[in-house]
Amino acid sequence: MCTHCGCSSDKAILTEFTSDHHSHHHLPAESQTLHLQQALLAENENLAEQNRHRLHQQGMTCINLMGTPGAGKTALLEATLQTFAHELPPVAILEGDQQTLNDAHRVKAAGGHVVQINTGTGCHLDADLIKNGLDTLAPEPGSLIFIENVGNLVCPALFDLGESHRIAMMAVTDGNDKPNKYPHLFSSCELVIINKADLMDYVDFDLNTVQQAIAQLNPHAEVLLLSTKTQLGFDQWREWLTSAINTGYLNSGRFIRTQEMSPTLTHD
Repeated sequence: MCTHCGCSSDKAILTEFTSDHHSHHHLPAESQTLHLQQALLAENENLAEQNRHRLHQQGMTCINLMGTPGAGKTALLEATLQTFAHELPPVAILEGDQQTLNDAHRVKAAGGHVVQINTGTGCHLDADLIKNGLDTLAPEPGSLIFIENVGNLVCPALFDLGESHRIAMMAVTDGNDKPNKYPHLFSSCELVIINKADLMDYVDFDLNTVQQAIAQLNPHAEVLLLSTKTQLGFDQWREWLTSAINTGYLNSGRFIRTQEMSPTLTHD
């Protein structure tokens, strides 16, 4: 049970894709519910460190891709696989969604080695799900692993998965206020991708406003405007990925959570 949002991943299902079929793995139900937020996060962080050690020992780069529903996370993975996968290490993908195998089918068709993690009522992936996903995925040493998290700007940002790099993704159709409304996500990432640049002339979106908001929250984050449809910005995306693979682990291998924010009520 997630004490932040009340969601549960007790009925999560992992689906492994082979060349001609897929098989389901039902995770055992958790027998104990952790009622304290700190205990929940501490347990998750211990598992995340185990994931991180495992990935590091096998020379893998792991990227946690988080963002709004419909931002184009899956489209980015498809376009990356189709455009320059031959320039990358072997690519393996853990797809996170509450339901359906749609995204896994898409990245598999684009040439990706993929396992789908369906969280049921859960609104985010956690380190235990990633451990099980890696067991099923069995990526070869030296792989580049993408975790496409559940489309959500809140809980995914709070949970360390053992990743080496974090990306926040939004689209120009999301409006100007997402960084300020959801500061945890934009404060904890190295790169912010703003997708659907091809639609900028048709929506009310101010790039300067969004860049300034991101800079105030996270001065070290890079901002990349791109389009998965026209591949505007893909040279810069390729360069960032290459650098991330060569750089190793963010924050010397430890996830840094932004300062906890307490709920507030504001009356006009």
